[in-house]
Amino acid sequence: MPGIIDRIKAFTRSPQGQRVIGQARAASSDPRKREQARRLFGKLRGGRR
Repeated sequence: MPGIIDRIKAFTRSPQGQRVIGQARAASSDPRKREQARRLFGKLRGGRR
């Protein structure tokens, strides 16, 4: 599905995409947010097994 990948690439290059990327980077540098994400992904992985 090259159409979807092209749309994602275009979004990440847009000002709005850059803002979202910046917010994600800021959240990932916060230890509390990182732990929340770790727990969430752990639940998702555990729930699928």
